[in-house]
Amino acid sequence: MKVLFDHLAPYQLMHGGFSIQIEQTKAALEQAGVEVEYLRWWDAQQLGDILHYFGRPRLEIVQFAQQKGIKVVMTQLLTGLGSRVAWRRNIQWCVVHACRRFLPPIATVPFGWEAYRSVDASVSLTPWEAHLMQSMFSVPAPKVHVVANGVEAVFLNSRPAPRGPWLVCTATLTERKRVVELAAAAVVAQTPVWVIGKPYSDTDPYGQRFLQIARDNPRFVRYEGPISDRARLATIYREARGFALLSNMESLSLSALEAAACEAPLLLSDQPWARTVFQQHATYCPVSNSASRTARVLREFYDAAPNLRPPPRPQSWLEIGRELKSVYEAVLKTSR
Repeated sequence: MKVLFDHLAPYQLMHGGFSIQIEQTKAALEQAGVEVEYLRWWDAQQLGDILHYFGRPRLEIVQFAQQKGIKVVMTQLLTGLGSRVAWRRNIQWCVVHACRRFLPPIATVPFGWEAYRSVDASVSLTPWEAHLMQSMFSVPAPKVHVVANGVEAVFLNSRPAPRGPWLVCTATLTERKRVVELAAAAVVAQTPVWVIGKPYSDTDPYGQRFLQIARDNPRFVRYEGPISDRARLATIYREARGFALLSNMESLSLSALEAAACEAPLLLSDQPWARTVFQQHATYCPVSNSASRTARVLREFYDAAPNLRPPPRPQSWLEIGRELKSVYEAVLKTSR
């Protein structure tokens, strides 16, 4: 079995969880005995049994691959859709289904909805996104598989350590991660928060707002930039009083899984992805523009954290690689 990975966005133009997911998935599959290569679009001689596309593939790519006998597996993060309130999702459902019913294919193909249905398998990170694939885009249930992200051994094998005073947040300094709102709430609640990450650009206005808050409030907001040393990051999670991520959009947070592997209590935004993954094993904060409301939840979590039970142990990347290998094997046995 040979699998080809493909993705639309060049890595040098982006950083974040999706690129880490792709790299770790490749390594895990290779550990599980699967041959994996990145698709070389210029190489007409490159062979493969499965094209695993990370993102939303164009319908013609799916069709061309299938015509050559290559099965197509898709991993599409429904981050925006999965984070919308119910009434907005209902409106989108009506629009999608009305367009598919009344408009000609030439008008709907650019949206990629038919690609969802045409792939041989769709891999979702959470049961919530799997449900959305079926309900919103009418992907047949047998094609939908839930395979979560894994966690590196350095986190899973980390040793317990005395907990310190800081809540830790590892995130890109961007609007959807809401690090400015977290920092502002930390100042109001007088709870020490250590933010680890970097902005997409040094001139990004949102990142500059966060840096200003950190400079003005060093007692409650700690910032030293990103940390690439995974062993050090595991130690930080182990020594943290808790982990906080108040983003308004997520698919499945890798940093939350890493913190869970290090048994840090979790404070997450009250969204379906978090509820379906961590259930009662996390504390939830409503997504709000009110600093005082967020501060109240943050303070309550800070005070309760030492007595909270740790979340369940996440799966390793090797376990995830074996699950995905099983999906591939099932796809290859299925006739179209």
